[in-house]
Amino acid sequence: MPRPICASISLSALSNNLEIVRRHAPHSKIWSVVKANAYGHGIARIWQSLASTDGFALLDFNEAILLREAGWQGPILLLEGFFSPDDLPLIDQYKLTTAVHSEWQLAALAQARLSAPVDVYLKINSGMNRLGFAPQQVSNVWQRLRVLPQVAQITLMSHFANADSEKGVGQQMQVINQAAEGITGPRCLANSAASLWHPHTHYDWVRPGIVLYGASPSGQVADIADTGLRPVMTLRTELIAIQSLKAGDSVGYSGRYCASDKVRIGVVACGYADGYPRHAPTGTPMWIDGVRCPTLGTVSMDMVMVDLSDCPQATIGTQVELWGENLPIDDVASAAGTLGYELMSALAPRVPVVVV
Repeated sequence: MPRPICASISLSALSNNLEIVRRHAPHSKIWSVVKANAYGHGIARIWQSLASTDGFALLDFNEAILLREAGWQGPILLLEGFFSPDDLPLIDQYKLTTAVHSEWQLAALAQARLSAPVDVYLKINSGMNRLGFAPQQVSNVWQRLRVLPQVAQITLMSHFANADSEKGVGQQMQVINQAAEGITGPRCLANSAASLWHPHTHYDWVRPGIVLYGASPSGQVADIADTGLRPVMTLRTELIAIQSLKAGDSVGYSGRYCASDKVRIGVVACGYADGYPRHAPTGTPMWIDGVRCPTLGTVSMDMVMVDLSDCPQATIGTQVELWGENLPIDDVASAAGTLGYELMSALAPRVPVVVV
């Protein structure tokens, strides 16, 4: 028998979530963000369920090539652009759209010999201070790109830091509008949060990521409760042992949990080598036979322990949901002090995946 842990990927949920984004941004085209191997879901497994998208956005050239060779003929956007001038022949060969965020990329484009002009996304640093040209540089860079024979359409692009919080997008939108004054052409600004909650940012293209996979941009389940978004990944395993503790008994490495009374615990076949967060504290929820049960003690490489006090019927072989259909990944992430993004993308290669 194989180890009982398994991740299931719901293709119908993925298609549903794309349609919900389209309802929120009916006048915009959609870049479906599939970076980090589709947030851990597997590009090769899921892309056809997103085939009604207008384009795919990602970082890795290998993933872009995978999509092309799998049959996707539509647009593919490199969100961080190219990493060396030597990448430009691949952009040319595979007909990719590239972000441009630095002077060296601009210079490399000007020197490139391409079979056809490439579409470019001009990245504006509107306050996040990761990638992009300073607002006062944007007009000049746009003018320089316009005259390059290597460049076809230019789209203005930026990224919001607080679209999922009360701070919102107002300050960054002001910077973007000032930087883009006098510039005509398409814009692509909205990430997942802005796609759902800031319709004035939608413009020509939106770039949903985490919402396609059924989790909240804010990490709060309540924020997407009324959207109809469905979880795409469900991680399940089983109880492989039962222990009965008495007062004073400890559990796991370092004895970080010590029983104050009699308690029945289960041993779950999942650990940090599967992608479960090692830093998840006692009390992180699991779903066992219809009941939320709290974890106990330190997460091990291959196992984690759970309190079965509220689930006396559970026994060896009882199914455990780590996150997914019944237990939102955002609830688990919140308890562990992280985000659903990290849990999804950290799913380990050793975990079998089935598509449903």
